[in-house]
Amino acid sequence: MEKAVATKSQTPACQDKNILFRSMVGKSQPMQKIHKEIRQVATTDANVLILGGSGTGKEVVARNIHYLSNRSNKTFVPVNCGAIPHDLLESELFGHEKGAFTGAITSRQGRFSMADGGTLFLDEIGEMTMAMQVKLLRVLEERVFERVGGSTTLQADVRIIAATNRNLKEMVAQGKFREDLYFRLEVFPITLPSLKERIEDLPLLIKELITRLEHRQCNSVRFTREAVITMSKYDWPGNVRELANVIERMSITYPQGLVEECNLPDKIMASASSENKGIELHDFDDNNVQPEYTSPASTALPQVNFPVEGFDLKTYISNIEIKIIQDALDNTGGVIAHAAKSLGLRRTTLAEKMRKHHIDRIPDKNSENTRYSACQ
Repeated sequence: MEKAVATKSQTPACQDKNILFRSMVGKSQPMQKIHKEIRQVATTDANVLILGGSGTGKEVVARNIHYLSNRSNKTFVPVNCGAIPHDLLESELFGHEKGAFTGAITSRQGRFSMADGGTLFLDEIGEMTMAMQVKLLRVLEERVFERVGGSTTLQADVRIIAATNRNLKEMVAQGKFREDLYFRLEVFPITLPSLKERIEDLPLLIKELITRLEHRQCNSVRFTREAVITMSKYDWPGNVRELANVIERMSITYPQGLVEECNLPDKIMASASSENKGIELHDFDDNNVQPEYTSPASTALPQVNFPVEGFDLKTYISNIEIKIIQDALDNTGGVIAHAAKSLGLRRTTLAEKMRKHHIDRIPDKNSENTRYSACQ
């Protein structure tokens, strides 16, 4: 997910708790545990350490904690400690006085001052140098700091939420992270599950991510059930961030279209051959798959006057099959999944028959767009 700039909370937590987990959708047991832990710690001032792989939503959790806290009317300030050069991180956090170093032509307040009364989110805390860890520890213990090049002691009325995808316990054992700082930060640890560990939440996540695309006035997209099942077999090493990227990519490739299993990226399709059976989609929202369609086509057999001289039965049956497939595609706007359902066939079976008879895709007559349902 993108790192947002520091913003002030616009909605007090008590007004609408329904917004709390909008970006943390999921009914799985791991996510229910996370929701509970956020509610438990939010109303306190305890330091929080969020652990989890890249793309699991650590900043989202931090923001939810802030928005439910008594500091929600103050500023939430995120800082990516791994993205700031080590020699500039102290100035970034604490600020500096004019002339403190080359290029410091004016005084500047740091992130601690910007987050006064609110929440400071220190992402990738494991990337912080030992020297910087000592200075951060002092702030946590004494709640005071000085700007670089300054001597005035400033108060730090800030709640600290830290996050990392590294194993801080191992770093402590290796002497790469201060043990006393680790215990200061780990007052209330929250460990986020990978997407693979909460894969049953995949349909809900897809729905939420599509909604975000539509709110940004970007292209929308829909997925068939078969596509979602195949996606559930993939390990998602990049977690929710990777899922968001795939959905955005599909919306660009098939704008306003329907993504079938064969349209998915190769790395996801490769997972379809694994032993993992994927998830069952009992509660999948049909708004994110093709709408139900009932074909008016009749299953009655045509009347044939058999000629005395005989005829080519294979060609005759082939022509009938072509005509029926074309009618089904015409009735369903060219959407193969719908046409297959109306004919009582699997989508893959119908697609194979189309290739056999050289039947191309047709545009949706009820839309300005083409429904990209057939495989290339």
